[in-house]
Amino acid sequence: MHPEILRELTAQHGRDLRERARRAQLGRTVRRTLRAMRRGTGAGDEFVVPPIPDYVDGSFRTAGDEAASQVPAARHAA
Repeated sequence: MHPEILRELTAQHGRDLRERARRAQLGRTVRRTLRAMRRGTGAGDEFVVPPIPDYVDGSFRTAGDEAASQVPAARHAA
């Protein structure tokens, strides 16, 4: 068989296997979620977003930083 055809068949088979694995994982997740909802133990509706730092060094803006965050007035060229 031509190497390009063999390579494409192998790639297609790999894609099919990955798709089957993805569907199986999705099915397990759905079953687990439904089971938790029936038991009432799952916190399915809660979504907690972690705080995102305001600055590059990972620090957060404080009340004193508000004056520094305002855009200064435009300067006129001489």
